[in-house]
Amino acid sequence: MLQLFEKAKQTPHKTAIVAGGNHYSYQTLLEKSEQISSFLLGEGQDLSQERVAFMVAPGFDYVAVQWGIWRAGGIAVPLCISYPFPSLQYVIEDTQSKFLIVGPEYESILQPYRNHSETKFIALGEMQNRKEKPLPEIGKNRGAMILYTSGTTSLPKGVLTTHANLESQISTLVKAWAWSSEDYILELLPLHHVHGIINVLCCALWSGATVEFLNPFDAKQVFEIFEGGKLNVFMAVPTIYYKLISAFESYSPERQAELKKCMESFRLMISGSAALPVSVMEKWKEISGHYLLERYGMTEIGMAVSNPYDGERRAGHIGQPLSGVELCLLDEEGKLVNPGEPGEIHIKGPSVFKEYWGKPEATQKSFTSDGWFKTGDIAVLDDGYYRILGRDSIDIIKSGGYKISALEIEEVLRKHPSIKDCGVIGIPNEEWGELVVAALVTSEKIDLEQLSTWMRERMPAYKTPRRYLVLEELPRNAMGKVTKNELKKLF
Repeated sequence: MLQLFEKAKQTPHKTAIVAGGNHYSYQTLLEKSEQISSFLLGEGQDLSQERVAFMVAPGFDYVAVQWGIWRAGGIAVPLCISYPFPSLQYVIEDTQSKFLIVGPEYESILQPYRNHSETKFIALGEMQNRKEKPLPEIGKNRGAMILYTSGTTSLPKGVLTTHANLESQISTLVKAWAWSSEDYILELLPLHHVHGIINVLCCALWSGATVEFLNPFDAKQVFEIFEGGKLNVFMAVPTIYYKLISAFESYSPERQAELKKCMESFRLMISGSAALPVSVMEKWKEISGHYLLERYGMTEIGMAVSNPYDGERRAGHIGQPLSGVELCLLDEEGKLVNPGEPGEIHIKGPSVFKEYWGKPEATQKSFTSDGWFKTGDIAVLDDGYYRILGRDSIDIIKSGGYKISALEIEEVLRKHPSIKDCGVIGIPNEEWGELVVAALVTSEKIDLEQLSTWMRERMPAYKTPRRYLVLEELPRNAMGKVTKNELKKLF
């Protein structure tokens, strides 16, 4: 990510970040991140790929910490600010993070790490006035970041990307989507996820653009920021577009007309992280004048496929491979499919991740013998544009921009004393893409509201089922495996 810092030095006085009513220049960002690097290095000269987990609210401090970790030679491990403690603990301990940087809002939840023997707890406020020291040379093939993805197993996997991977992911998008220093974007996506970190934050800062933070999401505030007239690029997930449409429809015709005029002046609007219902795409076009650009990516590969910036954007399609990305569709025997036939997307290129952290077998299984990454997504080439058909595994649910492992949720549900068995699936839903639902076999009558509360204490809210169905028994095949397609019919 050296280029990211070199580019920041070219526009020192330009506003990089707007957060909490304050404006921060690229120079301020470089200075603050250097302070953090010096603090982390202490008496050492290089973190040498030590993992540094951090839980910091979206805004200037988040970016300064992320940059500080990279500049000190560490691997950044951003933690999700809405996770319950067990989910945070899993990531911190799976990565064997040497440091844990904690913003003031999150000190209480991470209190158990205050006197931890393996992980040094650092309150954000402690990282002040450290004497600057020489920063290490960072090779591009070093590890840069670990983000967690659900995968098809019950426990999330850490995706390790190198500095070279990240530079490839960012530079590819900067070119494809015509980023420039004149751009101004709103950041309201989660910052433990490739969409928020790479597509929004890093692409903007790489280009010398300005990023304004809004957390938590609030439709009314989004529209007020739109009316401020500075924004010209907007990226969100389908769920956010759905909520913005609902808010827009509650406004007076006069306000709607003003907002439409304001949105029409934007340069680019993008949707991703989940399939965009065509109805939402068409409604957004009607209210904003923009035909949303859809694209396709994963934590493991960054963005790989996109509808064109200039040219036809086709509803229900992810577009064509980005520059430098090799893509092929293979059948179950590993043979190339004919045009118009469905196959699993396989990807090759400099943006593809290095490995699943600490999981050599999972890494090996996810690549073919000749180096193609197996995405698990089924697509078809439809008149020059790729169209996603779904997952090859019914155990992955795409909801609100997240990929969620049904197996992980089932494991937690089964720990409840009244639940004998369960099956978790995703059912189609216009707002969320898919809604997480669960069928239960119980040993006694169960209060479903209390169960929801119990689940939210153990898992992030977006993973907890929105609907439950209590059954005498789950439908199974001859091998005793739950037949989830039959389960879907019951919902």
